[in-house]
Amino acid sequence: MNVLKFGGTSVGSTKNINNVISILETYSKTDKVIGVVSAVGGITDKLLKAGELAQNKDQNYISEFDQISEIHNTILSELIPAESPSVANHLNDKLQELRSLLDGIFLINELSPKTSDKLVSFGELLSSYIIAETLKSRGLNGLRKNSQELIVTNSNFTKAEVLFQQTNDNITQYFSEASQQITILPGFISKSITGDITTLGRGGSDFTAAIIAAALNVNRLEIWTDVSGMYTTNPKLVKQAFPIQKISYQEAMELSHFGAKVLYPPTVQPVLDLNIPIHIKNTMEPEATGTIISNDLKDDNTHPVKGITNINNIALLTLQGSGMVGIPGFSKRLFETLAQEKINVIFITQASSEHSICFGIDSKDSHQAKTAIDTTFENEISLHKIDPIIVESGLSIIALVGDQMKSHQGISGKMFRTLGKNNINIRAIAQGASERNISAVIVEKDVKKALNTLHERFFEDKNKQLNVFITGVGNVGERLVEQIKQQKKYLKEQLKINLKVVGISNSRTMIFDDSGLALKQWKTDLASGEKATLNGFLERAKAFNLRNSIFVDVTANEEVSNLYAAYLRESIAVVACNKIACSSNIENYKKLKDLSRKYNASFLFETNVGAGLPVIDTLNNLIASGDKITSIQAVLSGSLNFVFNNFNASTKFHDVVKQAQEEGYTEPDPRIDLSGIDVARKILILARESGTDMNLSDIENESFLTQANLESDSVADFYQTLLDDEAHFQSLYASAQANDCQLKYVAEFNNGNAKVGLKEIPKGHPFYNLEGKDNIVMYYSQRYPEQPMIIKGAGAGADVTASGLFADIIRIGNN
Repeated sequence: MNVLKFGGTSVGSTKNINNVISILETYSKTDKVIGVVSAVGGITDKLLKAGELAQNKDQNYISEFDQISEIHNTILSELIPAESPSVANHLNDKLQELRSLLDGIFLINELSPKTSDKLVSFGELLSSYIIAETLKSRGLNGLRKNSQELIVTNSNFTKAEVLFQQTNDNITQYFSEASQQITILPGFISKSITGDITTLGRGGSDFTAAIIAAALNVNRLEIWTDVSGMYTTNPKLVKQAFPIQKISYQEAMELSHFGAKVLYPPTVQPVLDLNIPIHIKNTMEPEATGTIISNDLKDDNTHPVKGITNINNIALLTLQGSGMVGIPGFSKRLFETLAQEKINVIFITQASSEHSICFGIDSKDSHQAKTAIDTTFENEISLHKIDPIIVESGLSIIALVGDQMKSHQGISGKMFRTLGKNNINIRAIAQGASERNISAVIVEKDVKKALNTLHERFFEDKNKQLNVFITGVGNVGERLVEQIKQQKKYLKEQLKINLKVVGISNSRTMIFDDSGLALKQWKTDLASGEKATLNGFLERAKAFNLRNSIFVDVTANEEVSNLYAAYLRESIAVVACNKIACSSNIENYKKLKDLSRKYNASFLFETNVGAGLPVIDTLNNLIASGDKITSIQAVLSGSLNFVFNNFNASTKFHDVVKQAQEEGYTEPDPRIDLSGIDVARKILILARESGTDMNLSDIENESFLTQANLESDSVADFYQTLLDDEAHFQSLYASAQANDCQLKYVAEFNNGNAKVGLKEIPKGHPFYNLEGKDNIVMYYSQRYPEQPMIIKGAGAGADVTASGLFADIIRIGNN
């Protein structure tokens, strides 16, 4: 004998009912089968609503009834041919009984628990009738048996208690004599010992199935629903969630209690007592493996953590006060008060100091609970022995569940460390001595991030998802997006990094997708995106609240850099090629560093100096290993190096600068490069990273430009002054040639002082043969006092700068 239970969604449409019938037919070929069915999806709620409207003298109950009638007649007409009028007539007779009951409720203006049970029983009676008649119409050996004739209860209406001795006798006697291959039973409904219609409460159809399975002592109870088993976590919030193949009864109970809707724990107690396995299956995907719930898990050692679950709409209440310490009875009075108010306590924790007791309840009960508790402890509150109850709302409970967690060290540590790294604050913690469940209370807005973060930590083969927001997709930003698109597969397979670009913005528009933008068409999507604002981009990143979020600044905009602190405070890492923040006043630089440490959010800016060269990373490694920098000498401007490598007696300085701008080696305003301010910012950053406090104003800038160049009002005006002052630039070149030297714009840091300026570099010097747009940095330190550590390579260009930003992103992923 097989017992299969089908939920509301499984019988919620013609298509799904056809699946149910196909499943029953398949099972019936090898053994007798019992199908316990719920009401058509949504019908129980409609019945209750119709009853409430009728009780309140609202004639809209008629339209609710009409909808109920239409739903059932439509399903019947689609399942059974029109040449079976007797079936339709019987269905409409039952519907007319329902209408008469609603009319009666309307007339007497009353809906008692007893009448409510009679009202909602129509849902299962109607669905089971339609399914049974469909089986017959298709030539299958099927019959409906009214569960009210089998299951006997007391008269506790809306949540009746089963009288198991009589019930079990009825079930065993009936099925010992039944000859049909398929028996359809309406779930949820029963009758009292006095013959009144009763219902079994929440999860009643599961309870019906469990009662039948236990009475017949079957090999397995199958519960068919709209998902392929119990998942590792909520698949609506975590796309990587997957069905758990095997799970123990206790683990299933824990997951179900904490929000997994597949199972309602009290209803499966009859099969649990007899150690009958439960198999959760998907009506829409019958071939899917599903989840087997049993205590026979000897070969299952896959994960110490079996699932991660949550309950929303939690209020956390705290009773505290010095008058509680060492005084017995506070807990008893507290929980007696809650019990008298019929308020369920979901979560409890108490400090060992006995100064406070903290507990979680449903938010809707918080006002009632506070009023009752403050009344109970009115005397102690008036004497200031304890404080009025403190209520915090907008919270959720998340929980790790697994029987084997107790035999694995460090599960709690991994859980809390993972949450902390993503700035998810924990308000309270509870863990039983069995270590089967570790629970924490967090803010409800952090639930999605918490579930994804924990699922990634415990289930995803060490894959780490990075969620990237990019501002500035000009030359460098565009190359960065293309590099990410190109390397996405490699990162996932080789580095276990799942990198998603979830936000892109330019100065005009911005686009977002928290599941990852389609990088094949990002330009087209961005062109039709919403209007861009810097604060709007920040607010969207905050609202997404994604784990391992990274903000990438590919601009030279000061307003963007002013928002770094706001991103870091949200535990959103910042990667910047924008030098403004790190070369701003020393207080701001230190604040950003402090925020990075405080909120565990990386602040990386390797491309501030040397584009893709590992200039800052190498310096940081020297410092971290205990070395001390004594001097830095560097050529840090790829644009200036390009200019002076291409300028000679037969070219005009104006033309070479123009060429550098057109090839992307200078900023759109080349005065930024040629004034030396950009190089000054870079040596300032290196000085600061080496441990010296200084500001931009402390750096000596020996400009090679004329006063007219420096005072130009616009880029066009600047270019004109270059033409006018050609003789000045030719004289600089001629002097260098006369001394057999090359012109290089050099940055120097020595003994706490820094300067930048144009220098004549003699032959034999490491700077002399520096070509094209290359940069070079020489670090002298206590370990490298005579022969410096030299870093040399391309220091400008969109591709290398983009690769430097990409490297910082990957560095965060590997952290």
